[in-house]
Amino acid sequence: MRRKLRVAAYAMCVQEGRLLLARGYDEAGEPEWTLPGGGMEHGEDPYHTVHREVGEESGYLVEITGLLGVDSFRRTLPGRFGRSVDHQALRLVYEARITGGELRPEVGGSTDMAAWHPLDEVPRLQRVSLVDVGLALWRERPVTGHAGAAGEE
Repeated sequence: MRRKLRVAAYAMCVQEGRLLLARGYDEAGEPEWTLPGGGMEHGEDPYHTVHREVGEESGYLVEITGLLGVDSFRRTLPGRFGRSVDHQALRLVYEARITGGELRPEVGGSTDMAAWHPLDEVPRLQRVSLVDVGLALWRERPVTGHAGAAGEE
């Protein structure tokens, strides 16, 4: 079985009781919300990944104010030519604040829009598990930087 590791970095941007989320689509084409961020390019520092990805997906410039934690999960995915892939995702979650830019949709990327959502409405959104992991890290601020059960998939 082929093995693949994907390292990604995401931002928890909470402002005035609202969370910034980006909208992407699942395998069935259904919309789902996620934290702004994404995959690290080879040779890129994850700190810079967050800046780049938030800018691409939302139009905002951010200041990283802290590392909230790291989430990791592993699952078997279908691969090419019928070969399964042992996929591990390593996701770094940073806290960030908006310092400039203007909210706008991403063009030609993995998301089609970004929007602010009141924190109390997030549980009712169709969202990826990373949103819950980010919220748990942001609220609990575990000294280990591990979200525990919230990050298990």
